[in-house]
Amino acid sequence: MNRVLLGIIVLFIVSCNRAQENVSPTAILISDVSIVDVRTGNILQGQQIVIDSGKIKKISGVVENPEDYTLQINGNGKFALPGLAEMHAHIPSPDTPRERIEETLFLYLSNGITTIRGMLGHPSHLEMRAKAAAGGLLSPRIFTSSPSLNGNSIQTPEEARNKVTAYHQAGYDFLKIHPGIKREVFDELVRTANEVGIEFSGHVPVDVGIRHALESRYASIDHADGFLEGLVPESENVNSGENGFFGYNFTGLADTGKIDELVQLARENEVWIVPTQSLFERWFAPTDTEELLSQPEMRYMPAATLSEWKQRKEQSTGPGTGFDATQWKTFDAIRMQLLKSLQDKGHGMLLGSDAPQLFNVPGFSIHHEMAGMERAGLTPLQILQSGTMNPAIFFGLEDTFGEIREGLDADILLVDSNPLDDLAALKQLSGVMVRGTWLDRAAIVRKLDEIASNAAGQ
Repeated sequence: MNRVLLGIIVLFIVSCNRAQENVSPTAILISDVSIVDVRTGNILQGQQIVIDSGKIKKISGVVENPEDYTLQINGNGKFALPGLAEMHAHIPSPDTPRERIEETLFLYLSNGITTIRGMLGHPSHLEMRAKAAAGGLLSPRIFTSSPSLNGNSIQTPEEARNKVTAYHQAGYDFLKIHPGIKREVFDELVRTANEVGIEFSGHVPVDVGIRHALESRYASIDHADGFLEGLVPESENVNSGENGFFGYNFTGLADTGKIDELVQLARENEVWIVPTQSLFERWFAPTDTEELLSQPEMRYMPAATLSEWKQRKEQSTGPGTGFDATQWKTFDAIRMQLLKSLQDKGHGMLLGSDAPQLFNVPGFSIHHEMAGMERAGLTPLQILQSGTMNPAIFFGLEDTFGEIREGLDADILLVDSNPLDDLAALKQLSGVMVRGTWLDRAAIVRKLDEIASNAAGQ
């Protein structure tokens, strides 16, 4: 073979390889980043992540032609982990101005929350869910409950059957259970939900009780509702309706020796738990109201909202309410023991803070929730799992989100230090990617300043 012909062949092969390596004009490269494997706790250093069309296309140690990527994000010295899920979120009602609804959704995103489970649904939330999924709304991925099922909305078994059927047909992701439902009405709700194929989550009505609730196979019990009441021996013969704030009034009667029994029931019936511990450390807690109001994140909430929060907290824990800080410490210690046992021996934990709720600002409250879970004895990895892979398992969408893996949605957080060493790293975001849309730190700060300015004028 002569040299000219050989040269032509070599050029042909090189050009073919170049053609194969062409970079999509919409592709994004995160270069030289350390990936947090939330399943194992391992750190994969020096990785290149290629994203296109909202998906993670490739993860490798080397990428060809990095200069060809229109958007290249330098991950050197940074850590990438999956976007977080807020599993007890609230989406504003439809009478809220559109701008404020979009700002609330951005507050979640600004703290790395790329999935929310709305816990008080409305028909407008179904439209919002579809719009977010189609890319027409900058928002976390949305799952939404039905409107509230409670002692007023379903007073008979027939009402329960009709509403469960209607909410399933409307396309809600699950049913939201609130207090006040009578046992026979609840049982019809469960029968119908099982027949039509829709799950239910939320509170445990007093007439139902924690043991029957667990045996009825809630998808999740939120706030660890009903558990403290379940620790009270039957011999105490209490009036269950006098339980107070999630069983607080029964604190002195609780037998913690019964925790293992309840945790085992949760495991056997595959019931997930959403602690919302921040609710018990900020609202119903001996925490100074003015100290809470002075926290920087409060600037993103309208003054009218902050005033309402202050009033409601004072009505719950202020002078004259009978709130006892010493009793609260015992109450909190029982919850800490319960949460640790549910993590170690139960079915699983889901990250959720109940935002926006009293002094729980959307997005920002998730950091308070993580701190509470850590105080209960959970490790940083377990806490990260509760907000990433566990929600994906919960929804049966492990091949869609919850990890940084090829083929999954590009929901990615970039932080400046290793969150497995200190979860405070999640407060130092370099940026958030939500299904392929990149928000860098500067863009997040600009939008947050705009939200604060708008809130100050309300």
